[in-house]
Amino acid sequence: MGHADTLLAMGGAFVAAAVLARLGNRIGLPTIPLFILAGILLGPNTPGFVLLHDPHDLEMLSALGLVLLLFYLGLEFHMDDLKSGGKKMALAGGVYLALNVGAGLAFGFAVGWGTSEALVLAGVLGISSSAIVTKTLVDLGRIGNPETKPILGIIVVEDVFLALYLAALQPVLAGADSMGSAMVQIGKAFGFLLVLALAARFGTKVIGKLFATKDNELLVISFLGAAVLVAGIAEEFGVADAIGAFMVGLILGNTTSGERIRELVHPLRDAFGAIFFFGFGLSIDPGDLPKVLVPVLIAVALTIVMNVVAGLGAAKIYGFGAQPAANVATTLLARGEFALILATMASVAGLDDRLSPFIAGYVLILAVVAPLAAGRSSWLARLLPQKEEPSPAPSPTPVS
Repeated sequence: MGHADTLLAMGGAFVAAAVLARLGNRIGLPTIPLFILAGILLGPNTPGFVLLHDPHDLEMLSALGLVLLLFYLGLEFHMDDLKSGGKKMALAGGVYLALNVGAGLAFGFAVGWGTSEALVLAGVLGISSSAIVTKTLVDLGRIGNPETKPILGIIVVEDVFLALYLAALQPVLAGADSMGSAMVQIGKAFGFLLVLALAARFGTKVIGKLFATKDNELLVISFLGAAVLVAGIAEEFGVADAIGAFMVGLILGNTTSGERIRELVHPLRDAFGAIFFFGFGLSIDPGDLPKVLVPVLIAVALTIVMNVVAGLGAAKIYGFGAQPAANVATTLLARGEFALILATMASVAGLDDRLSPFIAGYVLILAVVAPLAAGRSSWLARLLPQKEEPSPAPSPTPVS
C-alpha cells in the first residue's frame, strides 16, 4: 500500500466515522456502533465502495486507539480508590467473572464444538470490552457516578484475570505437552503485572518527577511514549498490550501531572478510539453470520441475564439501589477487543471454523446493544428490586 493509498484510507476512515457520528448525535444514538457500522459498510466484506481492502493496513492505528482508551481508563482509576475499596473490588470482580466465565464455559460445552473451543468461548463470553466500557462511560457523562468506581474495579479484575487466562490458554491451544510451559507463561505475566503494581503503589513520586514539565508538547510526547512502550513490553511478557497501557495510566494519574495528562489525552483518545472501532468493523464479514445465528442469539441472551445477576451482586456488595445496579449491568455488557484476540488465537490453532464467525456476530450484536442499553438503563432499573430505605424513627409520644 503506497503513502497516498494509506492517507486516503486513514482520512476516509476519520471522515466516515465523523459523518456517521454526527448523524447519530442528531437521533440520539451512541457513537460506538456507528463507528463499527462505518467499518462494515466501507470494508471488503460488503458490496459497494471499498475504502480499505486489507483491514491489517489500519492495524497499528487500531492498536494505538486501544492503548489510548485503556491508558485513559487507568488515569481515571485512583490508587486511593484501590486502597480503600480493594476487597469490595476483588469480590465484585470475582462474582462477575464466576457468573460470566462459568456461563461461557457451560455454553461452550453445550454447543459441542470441542473442549478447546469451550475454553475459548468461556473467555469470549466472560470478559467485558474495556474499550467500549470506557467510551460508554465518557459518552454518557458517568465518569463521576458512584457506581463507576466499581465498574472500573471489575474491569481491572477482569484484565488481570485475562492476562493469566491468555497465558494459560496459549500453550493449551498450541498443544503444549507439559504443564511447565504453561506455568512459565503464567509466571512471566504475573511477574510483569506485579512490577507495574508495585510501581503504581510506591513509585509515583519518583515517576512524577520524571514527567514534571510545564511544556505541554514534552508532556504529550512523554506520556504517549511511556504508554506505547510499556504496552509493547507487556506483549513480550504475555500480557495484553492494553493492560500495560492501563497500568501506565494508573501510575501517571496519581502524579502531580495527572490532571494535565487527562486533559491532553482527550483528543488523542477520541480520534484513535474511533479508528479502533472502525477497524473492528472492517474485520466483520456479515456473510458468515447466518450459519451461527442461533448460537449467537442464545449466547447474547445468556450474557444479558448473567450481567443483570452480576449487576445485582455488585449493588449488594456496594449497597447500591436499582439504578446503579442497572448501570453496572448494562455498561459491562459489551464484548470486544479481547474476544477478537481469542478469535485470532483460535484461528491460528486451527479450531472449529464456526468459532470465528460466531465470535464476530456475538461481539457485533453486544457492541451495538450495550451502549444503547446503557443509555436506557432506567428501563431495566424499573424491573429490578428497589432498595429499601430505612424507616424513620417514630416521633416521641408527648407527655400529658
